[in-house]
Amino acid sequence: MLDKKVILIGYSGHAYVVADIAIENQYDIIGYTEKSRAQNNPFNLNYAGYEREIDFFKNNIEIGFIIGIGDNLTREKIYNLITSKNAEITTLISNTASISQSAKINSGTFVNRNVSINALAKIGKNVILNTACVIEHECEILDSVHIAPGVVLAGNVFVGERSFIGANSVVKQGVKIGKDVIIGAGSVVISDVPDGKKIVGNPIRFI
Repeated sequence: MLDKKVILIGYSGHAYVVADIAIENQYDIIGYTEKSRAQNNPFNLNYAGYEREIDFFKNNIEIGFIIGIGDNLTREKIYNLITSKNAEITTLISNTASISQSAKINSGTFVNRNVSINALAKIGKNVILNTACVIEHECEILDSVHIAPGVVLAGNVFVGERSFIGANSVVKQGVKIGKDVIIGAGSVVISDVPDGKKIVGNPIRFI
């Protein structure tokens, strides 16, 4: 992408945070997509239409995209739609994030302010690492995961596709979390969590 022009997918909640970091990185947000024009337009962006319209990508194929959707399943569908059109999804990283040179971050991932990613961590595609979360050494986070603000993943934690870890949760070193798991805010996770489970609390309990 030569001129750093991007279109923001979605325009509420999490999208405001994504827009803010894009501006911090000197991207030019030329518009946003929604089913219809947003009533609230805090960044004074132009309406670019809806990404599921038939001709949308014909008109915007040379533009990069940033995804402002917090819900993992919805965000994954949009990511797959954009990549199927051979369009570019921008990886967006705050200037305040601290990232080891040995860590790997894949395409379309969003890294918010004051995030720490330490040695040999692997971050998948289309991941959200939200404000001030800590991803310790050798953690592996697969595609379309959302790590909420203040989460601490101790070393060598594994997180499966589309899982969500709620704000200020702590995951013990070496724990494996399956795909499509939801962990409530403030939870302390000291043992493995199977696919599709919902857990909360300290000690954790299944919902």
